[in-house]
Amino acid sequence: MIRVLSPGLMTTVQDGGRRGWQQFGVPVCGAMDEYSLALANRLVDNEPDEAALEITLLGPSLRFEVPCVFAVCGGEFEMKLDGQAIEPARAYAASFGAVLEIGPARQGARAYLAVAGGFDLPIVLGSRSTSLKGGFGGYEGRRLLKDDQLPLRAPMPWLPFMEYRVFDRELRQYPLEDRPARVVLGPQQERFSGKGVETFLAGSYRLTGESDRMGYRLEGPAIEYAPGCDGNIISDGVVMGAVQVPSGQPIVMMADRQTTGGYAKIAVVISADLPLLAQKKAGDTVRFSAVEPRAAIRLWKKQQSFLRNLDFCRDYL
Repeated sequence: MIRVLSPGLMTTVQDGGRRGWQQFGVPVCGAMDEYSLALANRLVDNEPDEAALEITLLGPSLRFEVPCVFAVCGGEFEMKLDGQAIEPARAYAASFGAVLEIGPARQGARAYLAVAGGFDLPIVLGSRSTSLKGGFGGYEGRRLLKDDQLPLRAPMPWLPFMEYRVFDRELRQYPLEDRPARVVLGPQQERFSGKGVETFLAGSYRLTGESDRMGYRLEGPAIEYAPGCDGNIISDGVVMGAVQVPSGQPIVMMADRQTTGGYAKIAVVISADLPLLAQKKAGDTVRFSAVEPRAAIRLWKKQQSFLRNLDFCRDYL
């Protein structure tokens, strides 16, 4: 069991998401940055989409009530284990009673704490992810609070090759890269003028404070509609990364998005670049560049293959 001494700003249980239920109006939820979730889980020998703690901006303080191996990946946070500074993207063995303190984010916005064996929480509609709006999944359907007790399924006090369970900076920094997020234009591109599309791709947008796990509200150059068009359409399905433009300003749909929406979508952020957006915080700049659908599929397949074949011990076995 892990006891919450202080919960941080927004710490929830998230996994690969609640797939297959959008048709019934159930949001997918899940980790905002699935790349970092997969890295953390790989370090502790879990499946890539195993449930972990998603930590946002300011981390929690936790006490391990059983010996356990854990790892934290994603944004760069200040971290101490029993008062000693520790690194991200490295597996550590916490002893009975050890205290992990995760402070503010120095770079990025979110980190993922995975424990060997996973959390022993109920599976609701195929997932352990927290649905904050629905009030179910995760730990009692909410963010963590002081004195919560997180049960563990099969805690491991030690894993083989502990000294090699670390990823180098280049590997873990991918979601923190400062570059445009790649998008595929559409599906309602025709509702925007050519100038509007050019503005969207050339402009720099600021992530506003009115942003959360449901969507990122951006502020920047106004996007022009095609003559006779506005931001309204007949509601259709919404995927993570869809860029809605309800009133000239883009909103990017994120993990807790609604299942359908009635605003025109100028583009969709490619799956391989969603981790870049997940690590943005209020005040950060967001830019976009267009790629063809074939390129988006190729990049996603390449990333998934890479994550499936991660092997930090390859050179030592």
